[in-house]
Amino acid sequence: MQRQDLRTWLLLVPAGAWFLCMLILPLIVVFVFAFGERGAAGGYVPAFTFENFANLGARWTAFKNTLILAPLGTLACLLIAYPLAYFLALRASARWRTLLLILVIVPFWTSILIRSYAWIYLLGGQGIPSLLNALGFGNPRLINTPFAVLIGIVYGYLPLMVFPIYVALERLDKRLLEASSDLGSPPWRSFLQVTLPLSMPGVATGSMLVFILLMGEFLIPAMLGGGKVFFIGNALVDLFLQSRNWPFGAAVAVALVVVMLVTVAAYLRFTRRWAGGRDDVSLM
Repeated sequence: MQRQDLRTWLLLVPAGAWFLCMLILPLIVVFVFAFGERGAAGGYVPAFTFENFANLGARWTAFKNTLILAPLGTLACLLIAYPLAYFLALRASARWRTLLLILVIVPFWTSILIRSYAWIYLLGGQGIPSLLNALGFGNPRLINTPFAVLIGIVYGYLPLMVFPIYVALERLDKRLLEASSDLGSPPWRSFLQVTLPLSMPGVATGSMLVFILLMGEFLIPAMLGGGKVFFIGNALVDLFLQSRNWPFGAAVAVALVVVMLVTVAAYLRFTRRWAGGRDDVSLM
């Protein structure tokens, strides 16, 4: 047993060292910077002050946009991805399933930069607004709006939501659905009491993947928001690279991490309790 424990610890050393050097140490550096002061030429000067955290309200717009559009984007991806994953896992024939899965992945074969430029054209004056104007619906402004950013979010992150849900549904024991049907449950009740609870691990995984990445998103708001829809990622780029106010940028980053930890913990607790609360519900 001692030798087995030793081998286990030796195997964990490389992963632990990587985790410490690539995640823990950078977070410690950011945390230390958050209590410092900006130098005369920018950068970091050692100090111990809470002034940076007291000034977080100066970036309230970035926090507000992120805390509104990131959950909305996650929810929109979920509402679109779940029916698609359900069809791929439980309805599509084996012959078409692989092709459809490849089509879901295809957008990832092209740089997000190129795809964002494509949406700039589609949402710009010569794209969808021009078509709507020709059909008599006026000439709405779509580009450089929160709606444009939301469209880019759904387009860019949808595959990350589809695949975890697909894996959870694909592993679902079909005999449970047959048993539910034999016991007289209509399809909608079988879905609510069998399929949906058993697919919640995939829903939780996909939602966390999308939400966590969206909280630090920079490119989509910068391109489709046109500098009018700022995320926290845009604020961090401005603080670290342009104004070179590293301590304030570190304080914003620490606040972002805290918000993400609280939100993710609350969401996982909710989904675990929601799914667990249905495990003992009868199919009738």
